[in-house]
Amino acid sequence: MRRARPRLPRYPAQMSSIAPILRGARIANSFAFGLQGFFFAVVLTELPQQKDKFGLSDGLIVGSVVLVSLLAGGGSVAAEQLALRWSSRVTVRIGLLLIAITGTVVAFAPNTAVLLISLSCYGIAVGIVDASTNMQAVFIQHGYGKFVLSSFYAAWSAGSIIGALFVSGCEALGVTLRESLLGAAGIVLVVGLVLGPRLLGPHEAEAGPAEEVAEPAPVAFRAYLVFGIAMALVFAIDLAVGNWSALYLTDDLLASSATAALGLAAYQGTSLIARLTGDLFVRRFGPRRVVRTAAAIGVVGLAVVIAAPGPIVAIAGFLIAGVGLPVVAPLCFSEAGQLTSGRGLDALIARLNLFNYAGTLVGGGVVGAVAAGFGHRIGFVIPLVFAAALIGLARVFHTRPEADKHPTSPGDHALLDL
Repeated sequence: MRRARPRLPRYPAQMSSIAPILRGARIANSFAFGLQGFFFAVVLTELPQQKDKFGLSDGLIVGSVVLVSLLAGGGSVAAEQLALRWSSRVTVRIGLLLIAITGTVVAFAPNTAVLLISLSCYGIAVGIVDASTNMQAVFIQHGYGKFVLSSFYAAWSAGSIIGALFVSGCEALGVTLRESLLGAAGIVLVVGLVLGPRLLGPHEAEAGPAEEVAEPAPVAFRAYLVFGIAMALVFAIDLAVGNWSALYLTDDLLASSATAALGLAAYQGTSLIARLTGDLFVRRFGPRRVVRTAAAIGVVGLAVVIAAPGPIVAIAGFLIAGVGLPVVAPLCFSEAGQLTSGRGLDALIARLNLFNYAGTLVGGGVVGAVAAGFGHRIGFVIPLVFAAALIGLARVFHTRPEADKHPTSPGDHALLDL
């Protein structure tokens, strides 16, 4: 597939003055990704407890997951409007505040109706944070002049691991569901307030020299669409693991609640390793080869999950799957992020993020519906098929890193060692 030549934005200020700003923004945005992963893992791994507390059926859980995914898509659209009106920095901070607020409401939910309403509002907050943190990540990557997006997703994985272990620890210590949710919401609020001001503001991010390019060209749009489909598949797999691993381990393989939380922890543990090393592998081997290999590893891991006779083998399967699949999503954003810049990039990333929720609808809704009818073991066949499809889609990615084909200016190289 032919694509328009990517445009690598340049910052208008002197590179020596921009470097500290980029470093601070990278740290702050990494924490924002981590907070998102942390609270998301807390919500997902406490599904068995919420199910017992409110007497939720599997069908109702599926319906609530679908609703949250739909509203998260609305949150992504809202993020586009907020970023265009103010900046992606303001949008990230608004989203984190909403996560803290809705998490507190979830903790005090007295009945199923209030729980579902508060989870729906949480879905909107998730969409806002997802889109705006990816906007920041792509702008920061443009400033560095090399692939660094995977490191932000490594922070998300680290946060998710901490969230899953946080729930497991609370369960082991007898901490109540309400107390654990309030504690998690408090962490999001405090860290978000402290680090939010260090994100890139409109003068460092959106105000790029190619700002006038608000929409990708028709050929570029076709490429962007394919990246969106690839991202939808990988997020469907990711959410299937996040949503249904704990219930698969408890309901089908008879694991305890504390053990069930370790399935997601294992997946996110190897996800963290994959994403920490992903930047280096992409720079060396190129996006196409990395995506193809990652998808193949995912197929092997999910096959182990489906064939597992007990919880230990299933957890090992989730661990293997995490080695590859999670590195694909940042590559989708990175490749699409080279199609435009400036304010146009805010809009493009927000719209690309909608494919995230198309994937979550499948991972949370379709997989859940199949699991409710035939068991979670059969439900995980769908993510296996999606992983196999990603192997074929790998061909739409570049064979080499764009920074190698279109080098940055000499001044830009001052940022590469940050």
